Amino acid sequence: MLKNITSFIKIKPALALGFLFSTSSLLFGIWVASIPGVKYRLGFTDGSLGLSLLLSPLGAITGVLLSARVFSKVPVGAWMFNGYIILCGIVIMQINSFNRPMFWLSLYLFGILSFLNGVALNATVNIMEKKYNRLMMSTCHGMYSLGGAISAGLAVLLFTLHVISGLQIIIVAVVIIAVIVSNKKLLLANQDIIHSGSSLKLPSLPILGLSFICMVSFMAEGCVADWSAIYFKEVLHSPKALVSLGYAGFSLAMTFGRLNGDTLIARTGSKKIVIAGGLVAAAGFLTVVLAPVVLVAIAGYIMVGLGCCCIVPVLFRASGNIPGVTAVEGFAMITTGGLIGFLTGPSVIGFIAEKAGLSKALSLLILMTLLAAFVAWRNKFIAGNETVEEKLPYDEQLY
Repeated sequence: MLKNITSFIKIKPALALGFLFSTSSLLFGIWVASIPGVKYRLGFTDGSLGLSLLLSPLGAITGVLLSARVFSKVPVGAWMFNGYIILCGIVIMQINSFNRPMFWLSLYLFGILSFLNGVALNATVNIMEKKYNRLMMSTCHGMYSLGGAISAGLAVLLFTLHVISGLQIIIVAVVIIAVIVSNKKLLLANQDIIHSGSSLKLPSLPILGLSFICMVSFMAEGCVADWSAIYFKEVLHSPKALVSLGYAGFSLAMTFGRLNGDTLIARTGSKKIVIAGGLVAAAGFLTVVLAPVVLVAIAGYIMVGLGCCCIVPVLFRASGNIPGVTAVEGFAMITTGGLIGFLTGPSVIGFIAEKAGLSKALSLLILMTLLAAFVAWRNKFIAGNETVEEKLPYDEQLY
């Protein structure tokens, strides 16, 4: 991992992109910690808050519709520089909303900006991989996972110091904007127009396959986040101090796996990584469902994290290399599946749990991850081997 991180840091343009990945999760982590306070201040019930939060994915879907027009006109570097600064302002407005309409508007704008920023960022990483002849998508996504872990710890620290969430986000946003401005030259150097100007196309069957795998991966992540603590408490009767350790183990495994992922993908090949990832995730969910004690369930969630960690980076790389499809079209088609999985997955698990119990509900994820592994095996757009392997060994490449 140290060789991978060291070589990644040496490429300053790549490090600037990695910071933008961590920016998204830093902002999101502070936002998640602020939700209880926002709920109380604006007088939401659980139901009304849940409905309100759907405005973010609605914004993301709007972003899908806008992406072709935006990126056929705006250079990707200019969008990244301005888009992430604007996102900081939106999250400040979101956490410090004075009333519900202001909150709803900020949620919707957050969804739009998050999607468009994600398109620009992942497409640029794809371009940079070809420029430097090395893999870096997984490391960049590892920076996202790392940013989430840092933000969670930072929120706890600042709450301990009696810093309210509205001030927390201002402090974090100011630091983020300062770093983005310091990287202005590196970001604006990306002058690519990443879309041809044509309208979005209907996806082919192999692209739908990639979208399905993305849906399963996002569904797994969303269900771990939403249901692991409840499973520990209500099914395994875990002590309160241990209920969050399932998600913590999953997150740490995701971060570790992604920071090592580019090396592993270069040596093993994308197809094998996705197939093995699906199988390991399935084994992890099986372990969770059959776990007699909390420690075994934690081990299961760690397996799920290790299985899922490299799947999305591989899919996002594949989205930019589909013949006859622009990076914007590919990313939009594949991430639409991810959005569906992230939105509907936890709700489906909840519905099944209400009828048959949470253990049986989580068993659905065993089937879904196995099916994702099979689809990956049959999909022609997931490469068997990476170009980097044909040249210099991953850690010996010159930059």
